[in-house]
Amino acid sequence: MEALQFLFERNRVWAADQRAADPKFFEHLAVAQKPDFLWIGCADSRVPAEKLVQLAPGEVFVHRNVANVVAHTDFNSLSVIQFAVDILQVRHVIVCGHYGCSGVLATLRGDRVGLADNWLRHVDDVFRKHQPLLDAQAGEEERLSRLCELNVIEQVANVSKTTVVRDAWDRGQDLTVHGWIYGMQDGLLRDLHTSASTHAEARDAYDASVCSLRG
Repeated sequence: MEALQFLFERNRVWAADQRAADPKFFEHLAVAQKPDFLWIGCADSRVPAEKLVQLAPGEVFVHRNVANVVAHTDFNSLSVIQFAVDILQVRHVIVCGHYGCSGVLATLRGDRVGLADNWLRHVDDVFRKHQPLLDAQAGEEERLSRLCELNVIEQVANVSKTTVVRDAWDRGQDLTVHGWIYGMQDGLLRDLHTSASTHAEARDAYDASVCSLRG
């Protein structure tokens, strides 16, 4: 059985580097976490949340799944959102997708990938909802990019409609939901302009962001 010893060695190097930079780093980290951000992203190994925005351990609460979906029947993501908003009191929820997402591509092509097909039905719902917009794109690459963007926009809307976020806004909690997308080709994040801090802002931002993709 392979012990993956090289990972333990890398961990020791990383821990030593952290202590060299800040002797009390782990002492402070062990006390509690107080992140300002909840990041809901894709499970793709090329999209590491903390590294993309240069945040340290303890600064971002992360939930990742295939195609960065937020489904109202998924108690995993709902529990993460509830813990982040109610307990950790994060100030920002960021839904971040990425261009070239293989889960979104499988949906676009109608490919079968296995058990995940059931999960990707949520992305298929986004595809069906916006099919005229997608059909108007010049080719598959353009359709894939638009569907990746639309999927983020729809998941931001789903976050905004959760009882957790609705209750937080009703009680005046400082909480903003955002939609971003990451480009692997250049390493840059892009704002899809879906940010909202109230129910009304969420509705308006959704309409404006979808309209902007129609050109």
